[in-house]
Formats: sequence, structure tokens, C-alpha cells
Amino acid sequence: MYKLFNIRNNNNKKVNKICWCFHKHHRRFKSTEELAAAYVPKCVEENGNCKGYFEPPVSSSKTFSLILPPPNITGTLHLGHALTVTVEDVLARWNRMQGIDVVWVPGMDHAGIATQVVVEKCLWQAKKKTRHDLGRDQFEKEVWKWKDEKAKIISEQLHGLGASLSWSLEMFSMDSKQKLAVKEAFIRLYDSGLVYRSEHLVNWSCFLRSAISDVEVEHLKVSGPTLLVIPGYAERVEFGVLTKFAYKLVDEDAEIVVATTRPETILGDVAVAVNPRDNRYSFLIGKNVWHPFTQRKIPIIPDDSVDPEFGTGAVKVTPAHDLTDFQIGKRHGLNNLQIIDEKGNLTDAAGKFSGVSRFHARNIILNELNGLNLLRGREPHEMLVPICSRSKDVIEYLIKPQWFIRTREMAVKAINAVKEGELKIDPPHFEKTWNNWLENIQDWCVSRQLWWGHRIPMYLCGVKNGREKDCWIAADGIEQARFKASTKLSANPDDIVAVQDEDVLDTWFSSALFPFSVFGWPQQTKSSHYPLSMMETGHDILFFWVSRMVMLGTELTGKLPFPKILLHGIICDAYGRKMSKSLGNVITPENVIFGSTLKDLENALQASQAAGVLSKEELVRAVEGQRKMFPAGIPACGVDALRFTLCSYNVKNHFINFDVGECNTNRLFCNKIWQASKFAIKWLRQIMHVQALTNVTEEKLSITDKWILSRLSNMVLNVNEALEKNEFHFATNALKKFLYYDFCDVYLETTKRGLKSVESEVAAGHCFTLLVCLDVGLRTLAPFMPYLSQHLHQHLTFHLKLPLERGFPQNLKWANDEIENDVQNVLDTVVAIRRLQKLFNVSKKDKPQVRLVSQLPVYKELLEAVEDLTGCDKVTISLTEEMNAEEAVCDTVGSHTVVYLSLPHEFRKTLDIDLNKLERKRNKVVSELNKIQKMIAAESYHINAPLKVQQTHAKKIQTLEDELFRIKYLANLHRV
Repeated sequence: MYKLFNIRNNNNKKVNKICWCFHKHHRRFKSTEELAAAYVPKCVEENGNCKGYFEPPVSSSKTFSLILPPPNITGTLHLGHALTVTVEDVLARWNRMQGIDVVWVPGMDHAGIATQVVVEKCLWQAKKKTRHDLGRDQFEKEVWKWKDEKAKIISEQLHGLGASLSWSLEMFSMDSKQKLAVKEAFIRLYDSGLVYRSEHLVNWSCFLRSAISDVEVEHLKVSGPTLLVIPGYAERVEFGVLTKFAYKLVDEDAEIVVATTRPETILGDVAVAVNPRDNRYSFLIGKNVWHPFTQRKIPIIPDDSVDPEFGTGAVKVTPAHDLTDFQIGKRHGLNNLQIIDEKGNLTDAAGKFSGVSRFHARNIILNELNGLNLLRGREPHEMLVPICSRSKDVIEYLIKPQWFIRTREMAVKAINAVKEGELKIDPPHFEKTWNNWLENIQDWCVSRQLWWGHRIPMYLCGVKNGREKDCWIAADGIEQARFKASTKLSANPDDIVAVQDEDVLDTWFSSALFPFSVFGWPQQTKSSHYPLSMMETGHDILFFWVSRMVMLGTELTGKLPFPKILLHGIICDAYGRKMSKSLGNVITPENVIFGSTLKDLENALQASQAAGVLSKEELVRAVEGQRKMFPAGIPACGVDALRFTLCSYNVKNHFINFDVGECNTNRLFCNKIWQASKFAIKWLRQIMHVQALTNVTEEKLSITDKWILSRLSNMVLNVNEALEKNEFHFATNALKKFLYYDFCDVYLETTKRGLKSVESEVAAGHCFTLLVCLDVGLRTLAPFMPYLSQHLHQHLTFHLKLPLERGFPQNLKWANDEIENDVQNVLDTVVAIRRLQKLFNVSKKDKPQVRLVSQLPVYKELLEAVEDLTGCDKVTISLTEEMNAEEAVCDTVGSHTVVYLSLPHEFRKTLDIDLNKLERKRNKVVSELNKIQKMIAAESYHINAPLKVQQTHAKKIQTLEDELFRIKYLANLHRV
């Protein structure tokens, strides 16, 4: 837009002259409306299209590609999604504004288990029918209807958040292209020997009647007897109790007492285990005990995994229903006796208890043990109860035939990629987590007993009326399965019977293919956008999603799917608590963008209670929590303020404490920029009407013009460096410091005198500087606040009839450290004057005067600026002359300046005070200050105290220190 050229003046002397370089690809702003009196987010954002404006033509050979972690279709976007969208959109816009070809792929995930659960609940509430009542095909149609409704809402939310996604590439994890990729991936893995079928212990939800992944299991900690609500049970079920009972030894009048938290699983016991180094029981190893209900003999075995300190030191072994016992069973060749079925009822192997539900059986068995005189007591016990996060059912561990992927070799490649620097993880401390997970990885169970999801492309094949052994075939359809099976079974394809497995694949399998399937794999094997430039997501799914993308991407394409992983933290409330409906601290993006009254927030909680999400007790607690956190509701802050606030936190922190108050502060920051733009446009139009800016030379710029241009150059440098390192909070801090403080609070105030002389060189210099700062500032702000930046930049170009550039600013050449140091000395003086004014309650109406004692030459140019910034009636400077202490108060600024602030005539009366009273006040302030300082000095303070509390304490300390300074000053004046 503008550039310094070396040209010659009429005397043939070289001068630096500022001229305009017009951008040929500019577009006109069609609106002729003036800027409104104040910034109103809704008015700027509701009709705004914030994509495409700040996009220069592609001019770089580089590409930047990433995919948006696909939100689940189970609901709407929450603040965690908003953080992901904002961070990735900032990166996409920043790269796009540099002329780089950017592809940012949107999509949504079918979320197998979660979606099936929520649709089943809705189906039951609306029609009192289960999925079994409808049948598989009709149920899938219901889920697709749900998907269409939710996908529309999520898409609207993404648009509303200003996400500049490549919408033409939008995908859904169960669309036709993805189905093809999933089939091809699974078949390739199977044919290469990485997929196998085996019976294994899995997390089983009796309510869902499906295996679920580890990520869908929550571990609820109970510290003692606790009653939990379990789906399918009218009465609550007790957990947190350790039951002790005796096993009688065979052929001996002796017993061994074991302890368990699951009495109902006694029926599946096949052994009793003790630690071989436990002298209490070592002599019993190899002997047998009688099972009290089946009269089977079961052995006492040694195993190092047994903790002698747990319970009695002897444990029952139930391999078919416990993770630890399963491994013990494998080591000792024990039988896997399954006594709980898929519905949660006892099986025929349970004998007379067959058909009884697992938790009803618990009390029956306890009564039986008591009747047999084998019960040896019950006591409170701290334990972790595995809960299905989707259905809230207690997880049962069952041995089921499942499909597994061998992951060991793929995991080694993923570990080595990080160790060798081919794959970088940011923040780097997650490398340890990465290595720990992958070094201890187990084979991946990928089958799920659901109806919603990708059917596993495995077919059980056999010959019609033949005796040949059946075999499993991986195939893309039944015809291909018959053909492949015919070779293996040496039979005609027409004689082959093929039946597809009923199970579906784990959702994480299909989502792990996204980095390459979204670009057409396997049909399109080459893409300029694969591998992706990076993967950005929350750290909580580093293993469940990111590691699997790396493993499958490397295995199926021969390339790492991305060279860099950027992980962000988990959004919490302002006090560091995880957001939970039961606490009443859940905030949605819409709450912040459009605002919510306290009544609106309470209505949302009541709706959750009506839907069964909250109990009545939780509703009461949540309402109380909301009233404390948001007594006046949540103000409408707008999209830009929300985005800027999210980026102003260190997103790499493990937890991010989100404060609605910060959003409102940033809304006011938006209004500050709005008012600055109104001010600038007003004066720019007046001055450019009477004189051209082509006569402005660098030498004619004032010292404040040069200073703010230097600050602008440094701001652009800092923002670019911060974005290179993904340090978004440093970028927003640099932007806010420049726009709010340097430009609005300081520079604009220093221009008001000069701008009034519209035909002067000073006004022209200010005019040029205002335009540069606004143009560059708005373009630098654009990735963070796209709506506001575009709206104001459009007004700037239209009203001034100037075709400004649209790219991201780079390498401005106005940096001047000497001028910045000089002006900073003056600004420090301004701060000292303001502090004296505040401490001694001197206002502008008192027409205060200031004398500066200093030898700095810069004051000669900036005395008027000091007057404008402090509201003083007059500021003078001298080399040595001082003011009478009875007429003024003073302060020093570094080693270069002494400030004297004149006091109003009436102020002397306030100095005639009681020194004893002043001393008592001083002691009170010191005591309060020491108390807070002692509190914040504690080692645990900065770890445990929420950020909001720390900020409150910091402000209190500043207030107390100011009061202490004033008391000391008054005491000294009184003694004089």
C-alpha cells in the first residue's frame, strides 16, 4: 500500500518520500453507512461474511493443510470446540493472508456409541420403542434423520464462529467415500496379517449390549459405601464395600478368607491366589478349596501380582470377569468361566442363580454365604467403579470374540518418529506420555456390537452342503468374499455361502483415516495436501485419536500423516473447575456470543433435569452455582471477543480457566478500536480533502508519529514470531498492548491538537500515520477478530477511496529503538504524574500544573503531549529549579526526571492531621498487606489458587501499596 522510495527533490537532493503502492486486486466496499456510535457485536456479525476479504491471491509455492477434528453429531458445539475452531482458524487465516494455498477440511463424526445411545433415548421417549422393535434398517434411518438435523446445527455454529473452512471438501465419517476408505483400510490390514479374531476380555456395557473403548469408560471414585443409580434397576446399588468370606480347604478343617468388592462374581471363581512370598499362605499353595455353591475343587495358586496388603492378602480369581484375573488365568492356564451374560444376567453356569440380574444376585449370594456360615464381615472400601460414559451403566468385563489389530510394530514406528524428530509434539512434555502409552500398548479391539457404524467387512464363508471348515474372508462385498473364499476352500464361487459379521468398527478406526481419506484415498494416492501441515487437537485424545492416525497413516500410505502435533488444554471455569451441568458452570459459545439472562441459564438447567441429565438434587446445586457465578447473567460479547479471549490464554496449558469477565473486557476492547476508527476516519476525510499525502516525507513526521510507527513495526514482528511458535497468547498480548495502549490511549491523544490545523504538515503526518496504523493494525488483528477487522477495514477503504492491501503485514521498516526509549521516558513521567494525581485526589478541574526537572531534550518536543495525556493545565521544564514542598508533591522517574505536581490551595488544609491517627491507619494497611503477601508466598498458592483469585489479590496489593505510599507522603509533609 505504501512504501519508502528514494526520490530527488527540486534541488536534486535525495529524500525519503512516502508514496502509495496500490493493490490491483482490491474490492470495493459497497455500503455507504457511517460507523455507528458504538460497537454492537450483533450488528457487525449477523450479516457479515468474514471469509475472503483478507485474502490476497496465492503467491507462494507452499501449502498449508489441516483438518478440523470432526465434532460428534450427538449434540452441539461447546467451548472446547470453539477453542479448537478458533486456534485452527487463526492459523488458516494467517497463512492464507501470506499468499499460501490453504486447505482446512471440515467434517463431522458419526460417534457410533454416543449417537446410538442418544437416538435410542429419544426413540423411547417419543414412541416408547426400542431399536429392536424397529429393526436394524429402520433404526438406521432414524439415526440418519438425527444426523441431518444435528449436522445442520453444527454447520451453522461453525459458520457463526467465523471458521474459514474449505467447505467444498466437507465430509462425514459415514459418507460413501469414507465407507470405501474404511473397507479398503481394514482389508489391507487383514491381508497383511495385522488383523485377527480372538476371544478377549472387553469393556462391556450391558445396557448398550456392546463392547466399548477405554475412552468411553469413566472411573468413578467412591471412598466408602455409596448408592449409585444403575440403568435398569429401580433401586440404587451399593458400591464401596469390601466383603470377606471363607473358602473351606478340601480334606482339612481349615479355611482361607478372601475379600472382594463383587460378591456376585464368586460363582465364576476358578482359583484362589496368594503372593508366594506371603508367609501366611505359602504353605497352602498347591492345595484345593471347595467352592461353596458348586462344590467344585479350585486350587490355591501363587502369583506375584497379588498385593499382600489388600484385604486379607488372598484373592479370588475370576478370569472371565476381571482384567487382572484374566492375566492370572492366562499365566496359570485357568478355565474362563463366564457367569454373567451380555444383558447382565447370570448364565446357566451359575446353577440355581441362573437368570438373576447381576446386582440382584449380589444380595442373594451374600445371604447364602451368611447362611452357610462363610461370611466373615463387610467394611468400607475406597474403589474405582468403571462407568460407561454414554449410558452410565457399570461396566462388566466379558470375554467375547472380537476383531483385533496388532499394534506393536506400528507403535514402534510412531515412537521412533518422535525420537528421530520426524514428528514433533508441542508442548514437548507430552512426548513422555506418547512414549509411555505406545511402549505399553495392547492390541486394539476394533469391533463393536452396535447397529450404527461401519459394518466390519469380514465374511464367514463355507461351501454349500460341504464339510470343509468355514473361514473368515476380508472383502468389499459378498461377491468378492465368495471369490476370495473359493480359492481358499478350493470350491466354485457359486457354491460358497458368505455371511457378513454383524459387528461395526470402533469409531476411532474410521476417524484415524481422516488425514488421507478426506483427499480421496485410496483412489487418489497423491495429493499436494497430504501429509497435512500439522494436527491440532485437545491433549485428552492424544492416544485415542492422534496416535492411531500416526500408526494407520504410516502403515497404509507409507508416510507420517503430519510432521507436527499441537495440543491444547481442557476448558474449565474461571475457578479451575471442570465444566459440569451439576455445578452450574457450563458455558456454551452461544451464551457468550449472544448473552444470557440468569433466567435463561436456569431454564437450560431445568430442561436438562426434565431430560434426565440432572437429578433434582443436582438441579438445586447447579442453580445455586449459576447464581453465584453469573448473578447478572452473561453479557452479549460477540464472536470476535470470544475468539480473542480464547486465544489470550496459553492454550498449551493442561487446563484453561475461562472467564466470561475477560470476554466482556475484550468486547470493550473492540469498542475501543471502533471509536479509534471513527476518530481516524473523521479526521482523515477532512485532511485528505484539503491536502494530498504524497508530500509527506519521513523527516516531516513528528516524534510521536515515528514512535507509534516503530511500535507498530515491533508489534507486527512479535505477532508473526508468536504465531510461528503457536504462542497465541503472546500474539494477542502484543496486539492489545499496541492497539489499546500505544495507539488509542497514547498516540490518538497526542494528535488532537495537530489535526485541528488541517492544512499543516503536522496534520498530514498524523493523517498518514493514522492510516498506516489502522490499516496494518486491522490486518494483523484479522485472524483473531475477522468480523470487526473486515468491517472497519471496509469502511476505511470506502470512505478514504484508497485500495489498501489485504495480506498479513510482514517486516515493517519503521522500528527505531532510540525514539522508543526517548518516548518511553516521557510516558514513564506521565505515569508518575497520574499516580500523584490519583494518590492526592487532584482532578482536571483543579487545573493542576506540573514542573519537570530534567535534562532530557525529548521533553521540549513533547510537553504538549504530556499535558494532553495527564489533563494538566500546564507543564513546564527546567534544569534545576524546584517547587516549594508546601505547594507541590513530587516523585522521581528513574534517574533522569523529578516531577512536581502543584496542589490546590484547599489541599493544604487536609495536611493538618493527627499523626497518631495516621500511624494507626498505616499499621492497619501494613497488617493487611503482610497478610496477603504471606498468603501468596505459600508454595501451593500459584498451583491451587484459581487465576481469577490471584488477579484479585494482585489488584488488592497494588491498592494497599498506593495507600501506604500516600500515608508515608502525608506524614513526611506534616513533619516538614
